[in-house]
Amino acid sequence: MALVIEMNKNRKILICCIASVILAILLGIVVFFSINLSAVSSKDETVTVTIKEGTTQYGALDALDDAGLLRNKSCAKIYLKLHHLSNLQANTYILNKNMSVSKILNILENPSYDDILKTKFTIPEGTRLVDIASTISKETGISQQDIIAKWDDVTYVKSLIKEYDFLTDDILNSDIKHPLEGYLYPETYFVTEEENDIDSITHTMLDTTDDHLTPLIPSIKKMGYSVHEFVTLASVVEIESLFDKDKAIIAGVFINRLNQGMKLQSDVTVNYALNKTGVEVSYKQLSVDSKYNTYKYAGLPVGPISNVCEDTMNAVLNYTKSDYLYFFAKEDGTVIYSKTLEEHEKAVEKYRWY
Repeated sequence: MALVIEMNKNRKILICCIASVILAILLGIVVFFSINLSAVSSKDETVTVTIKEGTTQYGALDALDDAGLLRNKSCAKIYLKLHHLSNLQANTYILNKNMSVSKILNILENPSYDDILKTKFTIPEGTRLVDIASTISKETGISQQDIIAKWDDVTYVKSLIKEYDFLTDDILNSDIKHPLEGYLYPETYFVTEEENDIDSITHTMLDTTDDHLTPLIPSIKKMGYSVHEFVTLASVVEIESLFDKDKAIIAGVFINRLNQGMKLQSDVTVNYALNKTGVEVSYKQLSVDSKYNTYKYAGLPVGPISNVCEDTMNAVLNYTKSDYLYFFAKEDGTVIYSKTLEEHEKAVEKYRWY
């Protein structure tokens, strides 16, 4: 009997020992994985990692390992399998060495906009298409010539006309320098690595134009203008106005001239025809034969001469009604408005600065 008791006692001890060993092993495994799945550093150190299109999940781990973000790639593989993470997204990510494996892989599985590397570029209001292309080229590395060529490609432009209601066949007029002139909205844009191509950037900009311009179309039609005519007029107002307070008044002056059958005689349209900026125009330049030249041709220029912000669009829609037919901007931007040619000529003689 004593022998049986002793054997049972020894068996219990053995079982406890085995259990302790197993527990120690399991605990060791947990600690091992916990350590190897933790961040490689406690310091804040950003790392850029590109996961290319078509990369497998294990290929993504290779990229993370090459970037120094993994303590143990094998442990990361096991974590990946256990959590069924099979939809890692291709992109260029901004990660940090203080991120754990779980956090990094969750970002790659469900990336937020803040996690993705973006190129930033800002297009101010009153910017011409060639200058927009130059800005994009500098920030993205895409050739300016390639951008302009794409935007001037008739087949491409026709495909965009089918997508956007505010783009019409008016922009295909052979006298227009660049079909998309005036329609690339002034804004600060962020472009990810996956969007870093001309078509994606173009759609992003036109989508922004759509947000600002399309809601105004019913009001534009009430004015009696087509969208193209409206954007063209607004672009002239944009360039002619140094201060926001003058936009509605200047728009009213131009509308008065149009309604009375007078030529707009806007110097900035001549400069656009001549591919130059500024306000100074010589008498010889006023005779340039271009459908943008509002000294030579009556009505609006054939197309916009720059992009336009929503504030300017609203100023044109809500233009100030007056009897003014002329205006002249002093060197400091202050505008002198006149009702008659005689008043205007006196103002020009007194304040001309160029």
